[in-house]
Amino acid sequence: METIEHIRASRPHPPCSRPLVTLSYAQSLDGSIAVRPNAPLALSCSETKVMTHALRAVHDAILVGINTVLADNPKLTARRVGGPHPRPVVLDTRLRFPDEARLLHHPKGVIIATGPHPSPARVQALRQRGATVLPLPLSDEGIDLHALLRELANLDLCALMVEGGARVLTSFLRARLGDWLVLTVTPHLVGGVHALSGPTELSEVPPAEVDTFPGLQAWRWTPMGRDMVVWGRLAWPG
Repeated sequence: METIEHIRASRPHPPCSRPLVTLSYAQSLDGSIAVRPNAPLALSCSETKVMTHALRAVHDAILVGINTVLADNPKLTARRVGGPHPRPVVLDTRLRFPDEARLLHHPKGVIIATGPHPSPARVQALRQRGATVLPLPLSDEGIDLHALLRELANLDLCALMVEGGARVLTSFLRARLGDWLVLTVTPHLVGGVHALSGPTELSEVPPAEVDTFPGLQAWRWTPMGRDMVVWGRLAWPG
């Protein structure tokens, strides 16, 4: 797919100051990612699932929030295209990462980004299972994403794919930390949980112009199976 080659060509190589960030997720026509919270809903068709795995394969790391791990227990591999597999990163402020998570068996080893004062016993238990635990400062949105990206760059992880969930995607947009967006849209009306957890631009007076919000520049769309993939470089207002 053309977008994957564009992203591959634009990604930095070690050493890097921060990873290139691609936001990628699937939603229904009305912007839903699930029927209700913590209830997985398969949205992508087989063709866009393969595309997503190919996109994973050109990134060094893939990031989700702890709620995605608890609800979906994902593998976060690129198995549909034979790899290479990105290294999984989980945002987990309160270190709720489950002992039965399949990510503990990931071939690259999972990175768990948590708050600044995690339980030493819990950290030790997870490290004994092969996880890398990164205590990080907090911001108003949760884990300080700028600090996290610096740590990932120090590990020579120079291309990061962010798959969600809603709060994680919104936090990256509010922090203006994104280079590419790859959005799969399935032609169904769900009326469920929104793909984003709130406005991407916060102010006391709500903006009256849509150009105040992040958007795409030189964007394109590609039909794929029964779905449509919209992609382009993220553009920030101001």
